[in-house]
Amino acid sequence: MSTIQTHHPLWVAYGAAGVVGSIRKTEAGYTVTMAGADAAAGTYPTMEVAKSALHARMKPGSDWPEFREH
Repeated sequence: MSTIQTHHPLWVAYGAAGVVGSIRKTEAGYTVTMAGADAAAGTYPTMEVAKSALHARMKPGSDWPEFREH
């Protein structure tokens, strides 16, 4: 019997000081988790909305992070 594993793409967000968070594609949408957080910050309907939500949770005045797929 074989096991089917579902791949959920992951994008890591890098700011000036390093990793600031991640976005994972799930069946429900795009889930944002900030670096060091115990729980997800939320799930959003599109990648662009998730990126904006992640940026909004960063320190005020932070530059837009670089997103890299892993």
